Amino acid sequence: MLVIPAQYQWQIKNVDQPSAEAQELAAAEKISPIVAQILWNRGYQTTETAHAFLNPGPEQLHDPFALHDMQRGIDRIEDAIGADQQITIYGDYDADGVTSTSILYETLNEMGAKVNYYIPNRFKDGYGPNVDAFKRLIAAGTELFVTVDNGVAGNDAIAAAKAAGVDVVVTDHHELPETLPEAYAIIHPRYPGAEYPFGGLSGAGVAFKVAQALREEIPQDLLDLAAIGTVADLVPLVDENRVLVHFGLQLLKQDERPGLQALMKTAGLKPDELTEQSIGFGLAPRLNALGRLEDAAPAVEFLTTLDETQASQLAQQTESQNHKRQELVRQISSEALAQATDEAHQNRPTLIISGHGWHEGVLGIVASKVVETTGKPALVLNVADDGHAKGSGRSVAAFNLFTALDGHRDLMTAFGGHHMAVGLTVPADKLEALADALDVEAQNQKLTESGPSEVAVAASLDVATVTPDLYRELAQLAPFGTDNQQPLFAFESATLTQIKAIGKDHTHLKFQLQEGQHQLNAIQFGAGNEVAALTAAPDQADVLGAIEDNVWQGRHSLQLMVKDLRLAEKPGDDEQVGINTQADGNEQPVIDERTTRLHQAMFKDAGVYLFFHRGIYDQLLSQLPKDSTAVLYDGSVQSTLPPESRVFVVDCPDATADLETVLGQLKPATVTAYLYKKESLSQLGMPTRPQYAKLFKFIAMHQQVDVGHQLSQLVSFLEIPRTQLVFMIQVFFECGFITIDHGIMNGVPQPESKDLSTAPSYQLRLQQIQTEKDLLACSTAALTTRLHAPLI
Repeated sequence: MLVIPAQYQWQIKNVDQPSAEAQELAAAEKISPIVAQILWNRGYQTTETAHAFLNPGPEQLHDPFALHDMQRGIDRIEDAIGADQQITIYGDYDADGVTSTSILYETLNEMGAKVNYYIPNRFKDGYGPNVDAFKRLIAAGTELFVTVDNGVAGNDAIAAAKAAGVDVVVTDHHELPETLPEAYAIIHPRYPGAEYPFGGLSGAGVAFKVAQALREEIPQDLLDLAAIGTVADLVPLVDENRVLVHFGLQLLKQDERPGLQALMKTAGLKPDELTEQSIGFGLAPRLNALGRLEDAAPAVEFLTTLDETQASQLAQQTESQNHKRQELVRQISSEALAQATDEAHQNRPTLIISGHGWHEGVLGIVASKVVETTGKPALVLNVADDGHAKGSGRSVAAFNLFTALDGHRDLMTAFGGHHMAVGLTVPADKLEALADALDVEAQNQKLTESGPSEVAVAASLDVATVTPDLYRELAQLAPFGTDNQQPLFAFESATLTQIKAIGKDHTHLKFQLQEGQHQLNAIQFGAGNEVAALTAAPDQADVLGAIEDNVWQGRHSLQLMVKDLRLAEKPGDDEQVGINTQADGNEQPVIDERTTRLHQAMFKDAGVYLFFHRGIYDQLLSQLPKDSTAVLYDGSVQSTLPPESRVFVVDCPDATADLETVLGQLKPATVTAYLYKKESLSQLGMPTRPQYAKLFKFIAMHQQVDVGHQLSQLVSFLEIPRTQLVFMIQVFFECGFITIDHGIMNGVPQPESKDLSTAPSYQLRLQQIQTEKDLLACSTAALTTRLHAPLI
């Protein structure tokens, strides 16, 4: 069977079968039993706690003076206002940092303070209080610093300020180090012994509480900024944060800030349709883009300006930077993922990936994409001309990346972070040693034994169950985020129809779930390569996702946002998968394990492993069991097999006849068909005439194109999928239309006219597509019949 393994372990909670307690809760709160069961499972098991969760209100905001040092900090700020001292708000360059800065800047401005702000530059100042920056600001007249979204680890800079006679009031929410700075006040929701009721505030949340204390009322006009910072920083969306985001979204829908109005317009967001996802995927990335690539200070100006013309200009600047960020992420991710799957990295449980000229501001995003694609913890670093590699790391739940690296500080010149994310600088000549150390740590933490992460699944549903009423009931649990995840539902009996790859590079998957007369549209980002497998067995897929409201041209429809899927073809009543029973009573097993992914578990049994491509053979040879044999088929087989031999067909051949021939010669007792093929050429198809014309025109107008290093840019410029473009260039080369010398491509002046179909690569592609239809896009029964024939 064509197998797509699940990325997660699905833990189905069966909320569609509510307990008696949940039904009582549903009756008391007049909510759906399904929603009541979800609340019960999440710990809201009394009418009081459930009611408070479902009805966030301002009374749920805690007393700001319960925060450690709040009174002391407020007194110092008010003294500075009264004495007309220069106050500098020292912020941070991410979305949480610029919203935090904006909250306090507006508040102090309204109170008549002499106030300015400083956003450190990611590349010059680094994160948090910087000694040189503090000294420059003090020299320019700063008499009081108030940090936002940073400060608890700024010991050196704060000590320098204190030595200069300047106080620092720290407002922060990050992990507290063992040694705290000697600040005038440290306002922090998790300060030991302070016992603030909720420790999950973002930097913007803490700034909002300071503003609340200064104004002696809830600053309702700042809820929009607090909501953006809270969602952007991925803090728990429960308790106080839930209140801030709930009311912040209401304010955003009628927001009068010129900056946010302009930003929503450039992002294509309609105010009346805003959700927490609009912040997370629309507003926050654009605010983050400024600090990732250049100076984030304009973001504060953008959020606080009252000038519509200036707001529009800053919105365009932000949008331009966001597009630049997206392109950088796309280019670097392409290179990083290629490196992650090459021979040097394929077999490692952890990944250290490095490159030259990679923009350091986006490496955290790239690392996240590598982890998402490979399932492995990954460090992604840029190697600079000074011989140092600097970048970011991301991890998986089963591997504490901070702990793994913490004991190897001798290999690094700078390091910090937590369980799931780190930042670091490493001498380039220490990268291999660090990679080896990280692999040892993976063994110590038993990373490879942990298996996929668990994910809570609310219930397994029929398509007919998904109705607007159900969506409205589930929406009562919003806003969704950390510690309040959007409920996920499994669909295990539907048939997939209209399966296709979408997007400029065919990287995304779209299909429809169908049961009887009921349909549900579904989309999964980054899964376009699964089309062939799903098309071959459309009634054998299990799909996991969240039910969402899709709005297109003013029309609302329900859609499943797919988080995971698995495909495991199941035997019918009259068919036992993998067994072809002959009339003479003998059994010739043909085990169908077709796959688009290779896993270590596939290579644990003794036998003969059959390959058709040198690259895959070389890549996997070292992973085969010691008592097995590897055979690379190159047109003939040099040996025969003893009776009862098992053959594992690892990769898909270019020609069906090659597989039939080699099986006929080997005559194995058992055939296990992996027939691995990462990308479906039959789904991609042959290039179109307009695509060929576009490439031909480009070649005619450009000389000395370094396709060895500029292929990603060429893919983006021509808007032709990478695999397709490489194939087209090869066809042009074989037809004599271009020359390629050491990776440099040039057009041939007045080339001889030639039919593209005469190129060997063109003929091979046609053959490969037919082979996919023969071997990959057929049922298990058809494959069994085809592979059994040569064995008789």
